[in-house]
Amino acid sequence: MVVTWRGQPGMADEPQHELMGRITGALLDTIEVPHAEFPTEAEDLEPSLSSAVAAMDADGLPYALIMAKGAVADTPLDEAPPAPAPRGECADLTTGGTRPRRIDALECLLDRVPDAAAIVATTGKSGRELFTLADRPQHLYQVGSMGGASAMALGVALNVTRPVVVIDGDGAALMKLGNLATIGARRPANLVHVVLDNGVHDSTGGQATVSAGVDFAGVALDCGYTSAATADDLDGFGTALDRAFAAPGPTLIHLRIQPGSLSPLGRPTIAPRDVARRFRDFLAEDA
Repeated sequence: MVVTWRGQPGMADEPQHELMGRITGALLDTIEVPHAEFPTEAEDLEPSLSSAVAAMDADGLPYALIMAKGAVADTPLDEAPPAPAPRGECADLTTGGTRPRRIDALECLLDRVPDAAAIVATTGKSGRELFTLADRPQHLYQVGSMGGASAMALGVALNVTRPVVVIDGDGAALMKLGNLATIGARRPANLVHVVLDNGVHDSTGGQATVSAGVDFAGVALDCGYTSAATADDLDGFGTALDRAFAAPGPTLIHLRIQPGSLSPLGRPTIAPRDVARRFRDFLAEDA
């Protein structure tokens, strides 16, 4: 990680950076991320990166280089903004019937998802119920990073050819709604984004979200997704999944479900680091 040193002591900066600048190194120490200063001379860059790689290989942890102001020269950017994509179509598969449980929606997904697909499940009960149904190397149960599953799935989709599915929740999707714009701009054809919307923060006590007034499918299309679908029962959800796996994406499927979960509900018995390592090994087979 290259961490810019905002508020570096002794440098004039914005007042909101002052405290952060004084404790940047201490924060990295607290979360046990090894770090060093980013080199200021070109000839020191390769040895610095080599040291970082060696440290990561030795302990399996990330490594941070703290970049002070002026460490690198200003360089004009040559990035062009992505061209807007034509707006895709939304399939309305809602029936107004009884909404399914999350566990039933996950079973429906597992019945239809290709064996080669990688699945990233959002933090909380989605991942826990997925683990309860089936624990496979291609499953990554994200922990403690609410809203981050879609960004992680985007990174995976851009680096493999296999299908990638992200299981999101309404609360998590709302927390990082900007992820949809990035996904729509990058347009990975192999990404299927499933939003299981029960209208509450189920993992933290059932507090209501504001999803009742949010058209996730419409937002996705406005952000550049190729297609989208809305459903409120398992038949519609199954139809949407079949279509998503048969056509280029990215596709978002918004399924409204019941609040609640299995009770009692266990947790993954595999440590997150081991889940991540076996997921990485599964993805490596794609190469």
